[in-house]
Amino acid sequence: MVSSAIDLLKKEIPLEQESVVLAEDAVNGLVLVDIIHGFCTVGAGNLAPREPNRQISEMVEESARIARIFCEKKWPVMAFIDSHQPNKPEKPYPPHCIVGSHESNLVPALQWVEKEANVTIRRKDCFDGYMGSFLPDGSNLFVDWIKNNHIKSLLVVGICTDICVLDFVCSTMSAKNLGFLHPLNDVVLYSRSCATFDNPLHVAKNTNSALPHPQEFMHHVGLYMAKERGAIIANKISLGTNI
Repeated sequence: MVSSAIDLLKKEIPLEQESVVLAEDAVNGLVLVDIIHGFCTVGAGNLAPREPNRQISEMVEESARIARIFCEKKWPVMAFIDSHQPNKPEKPYPPHCIVGSHESNLVPALQWVEKEANVTIRRKDCFDGYMGSFLPDGSNLFVDWIKNNHIKSLLVVGICTDICVLDFVCSTMSAKNLGFLHPLNDVVLYSRSCATFDNPLHVAKNTNSALPHPQEFMHHVGLYMAKERGAIIANKISLGTNI
């Protein structure tokens, strides 16, 4: 039943993906969205996978590989990390990724990025990394990062495809279209390095206040909606030669 629904979805809203070449003569930036224990490590918290999940593990592996390449080239990288205050719930979700907790730490495959000089870490207390980058003085850390590094192409990876990743992409596209992110031209969402969580209907029915969230279905929807906002959806990334 689930597979037939997904087949129907992909037939009704087909998603065309591209092979994207990142030019070496321009500055490319990488954004890692919430690749942390609380969303990726089995049993790590209320929103962590309950059992090993191939889509999530492949996202982590591919994101770490891409991050290595960006760091070797000293290209700018920004890592968003979900970090919530214990007294500020994020409805409709249960408490998760509390500041200072194990949940709110990068997964082992990416912990090394915190020591890299070209990496900016931003702990955020909301879904959207763009909104979560505003500082008390009204400036925006992400906006300044784009401008100060003269980033022309932005590659986005992480979790969840249809929530934090999508929210960030939507805000970024709106800001770009309004001229707030010069010289940014392209926002690329790398589908092989994005993932979302799985909460089937039968599980949601037996979980208080939980919403059904079929993984493959919502992953496709998240990518499709990002494309609707003007992002480029890539299933292959290359740098002159394949990376």
